[in-house]
Amino acid sequence: MIDYEKVLLDLVKPMVEDKTNVSVKQMDSLDDNEILLYVYANSEDVARLIGRRGMMASSIRQMMSVASRKEDKRVTIKFESY
Repeated sequence: MIDYEKVLLDLVKPMVEDKTNVSVKQMDSLDDNEILLYVYANSEDVARLIGRRGMMASSIRQMMSVASRKEDKRVTIKFESY
């Protein structure tokens, strides 16, 4: 089984300036086939992770969906600031 929290954290950590204030938490979902991940960071770093017109967030979501295909699950990623 893949540790989605660690994979996503390893993916977003190099993209933020304040590496000590970035975390990823997996939350429970109502759907058994959905993996719900929250990325918490400073507001400037969240803006950087989302990118212009959501392009960076879309790319992150696409990479994580490729990782989850092996287990036939759907990954949902939400970005929140502290």
